[in-house]
Amino acid sequence: MEKVNYGRMLDEKLAELQKSGEKPTLLLHACCAPCSSHTLLFLDSHFRITLYFYNPNIAPQEEYDYRCSELKRLVSEMGLSVDIIEEEYDPAPFYELAKGLEDLPERGERCQKCIALRLEAAAAKANELECDYFTTTLTISPHKDCTFINQCGGEIAERSGGSAYLFSDFKKHDGYKHSIELSRQYGLYRQNYCGCVYSKINSQKKSHKED
Repeated sequence: MEKVNYGRMLDEKLAELQKSGEKPTLLLHACCAPCSSHTLLFLDSHFRITLYFYNPNIAPQEEYDYRCSELKRLVSEMGLSVDIIEEEYDPAPFYELAKGLEDLPERGERCQKCIALRLEAAAAKANELECDYFTTTLTISPHKDCTFINQCGGEIAERSGGSAYLFSDFKKHDGYKHSIELSRQYGLYRQNYCGCVYSKINSQKKSHKED
């Protein structure tokens, strides 16, 4: 089976929008400020964006609050006209889906269920706000399964029958590299683990091995 080029799909969609002169609404699920930095700049001229911070996987709550505050600071300092919706901290849905999957490695079934949970919430919020599209900043990360994210988002959009899913691979056009540069420019907090307690344990184990 031929591998889908999600970066090219996004480029074609943006070219189509530019040609039409339309600027549709987009609900952009944001995992953190660093991943949002390049993504926001890349999409801002094409969409009217609402950022959606929903990440019940993040622990502890202090980490959740700090990542969200960094996201708000980034948007403010970039001078972007972007609304931000912050969901209340509630890790219960994540711990429920993680039962029995605690020891799995990154990118395994636990991570897939976590991503699906967040995309389901993003789709529901996009439908509630009657946004034209929804997507996530997660595809900018080289540590995430871009194919799974896009397939999951597309399936959720079809099933919900509301907002369309915007297929993406924000790593393209040196997106990840640019996000690192922007993180330095704005002095952003770059976390060393995805967010959940299990990814933190894996990160610590990896760090000890390197030491």
